[in-house]
Amino acid sequence: MMDLSNLKPAEGSVKKSKRVGRGQGSGKGGTSTRGHKGAKSRSGYKRKVGFEGGQMPLHRRVPKYGFTNFNRIEFRSINLDLLQRLFDAKGITYFDQDVLVANGLAGKNDRIKILGRGELSAKLDVKAHAFSASAMKSIESNGGVATKIQL
Repeated sequence: MMDLSNLKPAEGSVKKSKRVGRGQGSGKGGTSTRGHKGAKSRSGYKRKVGFEGGQMPLHRRVPKYGFTNFNRIEFRSINLDLLQRLFDAKGITYFDQDVLVANGLAGKNDRIKILGRGELSAKLDVKAHAFSASAMKSIESNGGVATKIQL
């Protein structure tokens, strides 16, 4: 039977919090469990990302070298075997940016380069920003047209 004498909160609903800074008698007074001095004992302390307690942080210890060319042009590379596979599956003979985006091979802002991996047996009309020499040769030897789009 349930009455006021045996009421209890639900299991796990009550969490006993540690009340600090409430005098020496509580056992949690004085420094309020923060220890003595130092940044962590002060109010408003916030640990900086990558801080290693005064030790030289990893991002400063590791040597930095090399050069990043910010004028570099990144290409989305597509091989001839992929174009051949699309021709076999869907009968597509004309490839430009829109067709490649529609088939999930490139993004709408990607620059496209056609590379020469794989065998090409179809006569394809391909428009891209760049071609490898072997890709260009393979497309044109099958009677297709490889057209460069201006960057």
